[in-house]
Order: sequence, then C-alpha cells, then structure tokens
Amino acid sequence: MSVKAEIADILTRLGVNSASYTSGSTKIISPVTGEEIASVADVSAADTSAAIDKAHEAFKVWRNVPAPRRGELVRLLGEELRAAKEDLGRIISIEVGKITSEGLGEIQEMIDICDFATGLSRQLYGLTIATERPGHRMMEQWHPVGVVGVISAFNFPAAVWSWNAALALVCGDTVVWKPSEKTPLISLACAAVFEKAAARFGDAPDGLLTLLIGDRAVGEVLVDHAKVPVISATGSTRMGREVGPRVAARFGRSILELGGNNAGIVCPSADQDMALAAIAFGAMGTAGQRCTSQRRTFVHDSIYDQFVPRLKAAYKSVTVGSPLTTDALVGPLIDTRASDAMERALEQAKVLGGTITGGEKIDAGYPNAHYRRPAIVEMPVHEGIVCEETFAPVLYVMRYIDLDDAIEKQNAVGAGLSSTIFTLDMREAEQFLSVAGSDCGIANVNIGTSGAEIGGAFGGEKETGGGRESGSDAWKAYMRRATNTINYSRELPLAQGVSFDIA
Repeated sequence: MSVKAEIADILTRLGVNSASYTSGSTKIISPVTGEEIASVADVSAADTSAAIDKAHEAFKVWRNVPAPRRGELVRLLGEELRAAKEDLGRIISIEVGKITSEGLGEIQEMIDICDFATGLSRQLYGLTIATERPGHRMMEQWHPVGVVGVISAFNFPAAVWSWNAALALVCGDTVVWKPSEKTPLISLACAAVFEKAAARFGDAPDGLLTLLIGDRAVGEVLVDHAKVPVISATGSTRMGREVGPRVAARFGRSILELGGNNAGIVCPSADQDMALAAIAFGAMGTAGQRCTSQRRTFVHDSIYDQFVPRLKAAYKSVTVGSPLTTDALVGPLIDTRASDAMERALEQAKVLGGTITGGEKIDAGYPNAHYRRPAIVEMPVHEGIVCEETFAPVLYVMRYIDLDDAIEKQNAVGAGLSSTIFTLDMREAEQFLSVAGSDCGIANVNIGTSGAEIGGAFGGEKETGGGRESGSDAWKAYMRRATNTINYSRELPLAQGVSFDIA
C-alpha cells in the first residue's frame, strides 16, 4: 500500500471526511518519502472571523457548565485517544517523520494530559485571604477567560494542541486551533476524535473546538481578534516576536513557547554511560527537530578524550531511515529548508574551526526526501553559529575546565528553554539548580534535555517566550482571576485606616 493510500485508510477509519484532505489546493508532502499524500483547502480570513464568533457564543454556554462536568468531556477525549492511539501515532510518523515509538509517545502524552486535566477539573482552587477589616472575608476566584487560540508547530502537531485544549476546556474556555501548514492531517484526525468524545458527552455546545487550516493570513486574524483573549503560540522565536507585540497591542495574553538552544554539562564525576544515552536521544531524537533537542554539550577537560570518542562512535552507528519500513532510530528532516539550514550551519561551524563527524546526506531510497546523519561538531569556540538554534541534528561539543565558566556559556544564548548537568557531585548539581545556575525554564540533573513529563509546567525564559503549558499551575493562564471582598458586618471600615466620613 502506498503512503497516500495508507493515510487515506487511517483517516477514513477515524471518521475524517475524505473531502477535507482530497479536494484542496494546498499539497501535503510526507517527509518520509517526499511524495504528495493529501491536499487540503485553506479557510479564508472571513471564515476565520466567523468561526471565532461562533466559538465566543459557545463559550457563553460552556462557562456555565460545572468544571467537573467539563472534566468529563476531557476524560472521554482521553478514552477516544486511547482507542485511536495506533492510528494517530502512525499519522504522525507519516506526516512528521517520527519513528514509531516517538509517534506513539506523542499520543500517550495527549492521553496523559487528559488524565491530568480531568483531575484538575475538581481542583481549580482560589484562596481565602486574611483581611485587616473585621466582619469581612477576602477571597479569590478563577473564572474562564473566553476563546483560546492555539497555534501549533509541525514537530509536535498533536501534543501541543492537547496541552492547551485539555486545560482550556476544563477551565471553561473554548478553543480555536490553527495547526502548522505542514501537518494538517493529524489535526483533522484529532478533531474527528474530539467529535466522538463530544457526541458521547451529549450536550457540548457547537463551536467548542474549531479547527482552522490555513496560511499566515488565518493566523493573523486569530492573533488580532478582540474575542480571543488568550493566544498560545508554539514555534520559532521569529514567530514569537511577531505574535507577542500584536497580542499585547490589544491587551491580550500570550503563552509563547518558542526556540531553544539547549545545553548539557558533563562533569568529571558523571555516569558516562547514562550521559551518553541521554545526550544521544536528546540530540538525535526526532532528527534534532524538538524545541528541547540538545544542541550544545560542555565536557570537562579531564574526561573529554575518553567521553567524546564514545559519543562520536554512537553517532556513526546510529541507524537513519524510513520510520515506516525500517526500525531506524533517526528519520527524515521535515523539508528542504531544514536540510539546507543544517548544511549552512555545518559550513559556518567549519569556518570557526569546527571538526565535523557525520552530517552527510543519506540515500534512504526516496530522492525527494531529506535524510541526514546526525552531526557532532567539536568546537574550539563558543560563538557564532554555536549560539544560534539550528532545527536539525547538529550537536556542538566543547571542552570546559571551570564549572562556573560552563554555566556562564550555557546561559550565554538568547533562548532559555531546557538544560541539564551530568554529575554525581551534590555541590555541582545544587549549584546548577540554584539562582546562580541554569537560567532555563527546565533544568535537569542526570537526564536529557528532551522528554518532559506533563506534570510539570513546560516552557522557558528569555527568547523562549516565558510561557508555560501543560502541568503544575499552568492552568491559570487560561483563566481570569477575581479578588472578592465580602462585608458581612454592620460597619464600613476602610482599608489602611482611611477615614472618609460624609455625615
């Protein structure tokens, strides 16, 4: 069966109308084979605005549904995702190029956030606050905020939507989703799965979830619309620089999850086997196309000549090939642009004195696809292209002597998403996690930069955007806070001892 026929078979099985992926003008190319697998129709700017209006009307109904009842819908969504896991994971492998375990892992992440959000629906707590005025009670409440716009990227085309949608729905919001133009098929499948859950739920308002497949113009309407108080956008720092100011100009709220130039430090006491495995996955997993991919590694001078040759050997031995027909650990880059960016980065690193292992193009049997062996680049300097994010499997490796210097270099880039240190020295680990250590939103010890669980808030600082999604108290970004004071006394004392007698 051809890839095109397989994707059609899966989408039909999931209940997606064939017209939505066979009759459009926008061609969808699988990075695995480089062939066209579908064609979708873009919505217009006018259609986008009308969809937002509809979502706003649905919000007026949904906000009044008790939160535990809203959680029931998300629980049902989790059940439907479990039933469709194999099919959804296969779509991600076809459309993104992820290996089978990573495609399935992304769907598991969606299931996990549904479980988390279902429990959260009974834990949307406010505080009771001590008040200085007798006969008064002060408290805070959290209320639904409205329509939440979700703009997702190609590399996690389903999970990122679910992080936002599951939380927004239990919080009482409605969701308008604009997926990446590169990966609309998994979004069609997710929308169909959601509709199954909504049908089982029974009384979900029409417009609870709206899918908008389109280009930049659709995103601009979503970003600028006054009825979308929250925009959650995942993508490049360049994209965030455009989205953030536009949302702020209308006093909207942005949840930005942008780029990452993530680093790891390998200390003298490190468990080298553990560090090797963690760095290999962090740097090569998803062909280096995760925002949390490890892109820089600082290895202590005393173990460099022992550790780095082992890392290079792992890079030379890793299998690269089709995730659909082989058990390769590394699949293709998403498109020509990504492959060209990798080529330019390697050329620039060479000019700076870098020594490259790997990076060559791989003939996987598909002339229009882009397979490349992951590259290790031993660098004499930490500057230039090393300090920029290249969304490809390129890992820069550098020596260090002083831990303070390694941490300073780790932090000396624009992004601040994920970081890690490999050490068995408690002092080194605690220094790395301290206020004087890593400046990233994610700071790990003895695990890789990739593979965050949904229980923690996900996101980073600086040019990563400062947004948080998924676990912990990230739910608060999808709600508005109201501080309430109730006077049950017969007096009207003012705060701070102010006196204002009018009689």
